[in-house]
Amino acid sequence: MNQKMIRKKFVHPTILKRIAAGSKQTLSVIVYSQNQCDHIRECIEKAGGKIKYELPAIRAIAAEIPAESVDHIAAHHMVQFINDDAKVFKCMDFASLAANASLVNDAGYTGKGIGIAVLDTGVYPHHDLVRPTNRIVAFKDFINNRAQPYDDDGHGTHVAGIAAGNGLSNERYKGIAPEANIIGVKVLDEEGSGTTSDIIAGIQWIIDNKDRYNIKVVNMSFGSPADNSYKDDPLARAAAAAVQSGLTVVVSAGNSGPNARTISTPGVTPSAITVGAVDDNRTSTYADDFVADFSSRGPTPSGAVKPDVVAPGVNITSLSNTGPTAYVSHSGTSMASPMVAGVAALMYEQDKNLSPAAVKNKIMSTCVAIGEPRTAEGSGIINIDKALSVENISLPTTPSQDYPRQRFGRPRRQNPGMRFDPSLLAMLFLFL
Repeated sequence: MNQKMIRKKFVHPTILKRIAAGSKQTLSVIVYSQNQCDHIRECIEKAGGKIKYELPAIRAIAAEIPAESVDHIAAHHMVQFINDDAKVFKCMDFASLAANASLVNDAGYTGKGIGIAVLDTGVYPHHDLVRPTNRIVAFKDFINNRAQPYDDDGHGTHVAGIAAGNGLSNERYKGIAPEANIIGVKVLDEEGSGTTSDIIAGIQWIIDNKDRYNIKVVNMSFGSPADNSYKDDPLARAAAAAVQSGLTVVVSAGNSGPNARTISTPGVTPSAITVGAVDDNRTSTYADDFVADFSSRGPTPSGAVKPDVVAPGVNITSLSNTGPTAYVSHSGTSMASPMVAGVAALMYEQDKNLSPAAVKNKIMSTCVAIGEPRTAEGSGIINIDKALSVENISLPTTPSQDYPRQRFGRPRRQNPGMRFDPSLLAMLFLFL
């Protein structure tokens, strides 16, 4: 039996998703035996695993095993299944702690009144965005020309929640700027795809209406392969025009890592803030963070270093379009980008006179380097309290584990030659 078949038959999908994300840590698992536990104990220990509990009632052993040993253990003839240990959590709360958002919110910065334009698949009127006050202050539909907010894919709603959900339905999943306003601009269809012209029209609409809705930040969690200089790329040029008009433009780096030169457009735009994804290991410290395998790397076709920064982007829980109080978890640089967009909104609340260049420079200069190449991590992982110069705020040393939470995940790798994957919206392939 080959490796693919072994994994499919004997390994829980959650574990496989962690491996696919490039995990370097040990994994908490429950290994079920075909018979008695002693048949698999030696296998686990020889593979570098650490026995945590023997669970004879279910003929299993709870253990910490190296990620690289999963295939070896799964192939053992007495192993029935390798399950997740359930010490796995939905990550919006931990991701927010790692970025330090909740602490800055407590200090009084919530993005109130600042407009974040989300160019995406739309935005669903989730309770966390419309109650107690409707913060979807405008909606423009370039796909179906509908007047009322909706999202027939779900990606845009998830993104909006990361940036500005208020946690009304579940405080654990509050976004970065929970009182910011959302301006939904639907430029992608129900499959998460769209055209360059629709997106540029959306950018133009935002530029024309930025003063009307106090739009300060634009989030674009999509991309297409960047084969040419940003100077010749329509999306990159449109993003640069938005920055020139006074808007901070935040763009996902793309999900075609770990190879070099995979930054997508409009992420190649020099003046935009291009965001890669890190796995924060469900802790509130930076020491164990690493750039996710799927996160696109630089340099750009023009030789520039990108991404600019990284933010948590593995199994992030945010708003779902399936119901007014529903949540879902996704992974990708699409999830990392709105975290930075939320940070920018907080900064504009603190100082409305900031320029896009000042916002970008301050975010980058206050990042925490995590020891990976600049073409993978940029300046490092965002640190919100430093970006806002908030003093006397310290992170907790360990994450809260008061409530068990199940992770969800979707495929995160995108083959540049394949059709757009709506389940992740890893990359949007546009015909330029």
